[in-house]
Order: sequence, then C-alpha cells, then structure tokens
Amino acid sequence: MREILLATGNPDKAREMEEILSFASARGGLAIRWRRLAEFPDVREPVEDGATFHANAELKARSYALQTGLWTIADDSGLEVDALDGEPGVRSARYAGDQSDYQANNRLLLDRLRGTPADQRSARFRCAVVLTDGHTLLARAEGTVEGHIADTPRGNRGFGYDPLFFVPEFGLTMAELAPEQKHAISHRGQGLRRLRDQLEALLSENSP
Repeated sequence: MREILLATGNPDKAREMEEILSFASARGGLAIRWRRLAEFPDVREPVEDGATFHANAELKARSYALQTGLWTIADDSGLEVDALDGEPGVRSARYAGDQSDYQANNRLLLDRLRGTPADQRSARFRCAVVLTDGHTLLARAEGTVEGHIADTPRGNRGFGYDPLFFVPEFGLTMAELAPEQKHAISHRGQGLRRLRDQLEALLSENSP
C-alpha cells in the first residue's frame, strides 16, 4: 500500500483533501494510506515565498517529501477578487497579517470592499496542487471556481473565506453547501480529482 503525505498544517484543509481524495479513490479502488503532517512533529515548515499558487504548492511538497521520504501532495489556494486587483491572492491565508485567523481575514476583505456594488464583487477561488517524491514532480493540476463576495458571512460549514463566497449556481455561499456539494464544484475538488487521475496512472505503472 502506497503511503502519501497530505502536506498542510491546516487541519480543516487536511480533512477536506482526505475527504475528496478518499471518495475518488474508493470509486477507483486505489490502495493508499493518507498521512498527515501532525504525524511528523519534527518536520520544518518551509517559507511560502513563491509568486504563484503553483510555485508555493511545489516548494511545500518538495520540502516535506524530502523530510519524510514519502510521496507528498501539497496545494496552494486562495481567493482572487477582481475589484481588489486580484487580492488577496497568494497571501489569502495571511491577508490580515502572518498570525491572522479566518475572522480577521474576512473582516479585512469586507472592509476593503465597503461601498463596492454587488455587480462589481466578482471573485474566484483558485487552487494549484502537486505530487512529488521530493526530486521529481510526478503530477500537477489546477482548479478554479467563480463566484461573488457577499456583504455578510453566511453559513457555518467550510472554512476560510467560504462564508463570504457566494456561488450563483446554488444561490448559497460555500459555507452553506453540504460537503458533497462543495467538493463537486470547488477549486480544491477540481484540482484534486484531476491530480487523482494522474496518481492512478502512476500507481498502475509502479505496481508489480
């Protein structure tokens, strides 16, 4: 059985990644044991100084793969708001400061959009995800979902900017969607399913 590390220190993201990948793997019968960073307390967190989501995903995956010796999946994702010239972008998790939390980031986003009309609050979630053994980039994929930024937070599911990200297709925010609905359309769901297709081919090539 192949062990693969899900390289994120965010427990909400780790849970979501495992849900998406485990569901996809169950359909295809992939024999994988998912590992989490919490199982490796001595690993060092790399500095995420890439200029793009893909660059950050790759540097995280390579660092953790080399430290643990495991095939590693990492993603970098964030919110791009058109009225803010693409902010918060790669700084989505640290929008209100390096020690900021979800609530602080959301408050800052709403503050910077104050007075912006509803028809000018278009935004998207973007995700880049990679798989590496630390030396070779084994697979990469991306996902994007379009929406709008709501005036006030709605819903208690999801995390991050989900309570503010309105999905016109459902008439709900990401935080109001059931997990299976969110995974079906989300940027992370798209990216991980595309990566999973490549992972299936890799495992088939490496099987006896």
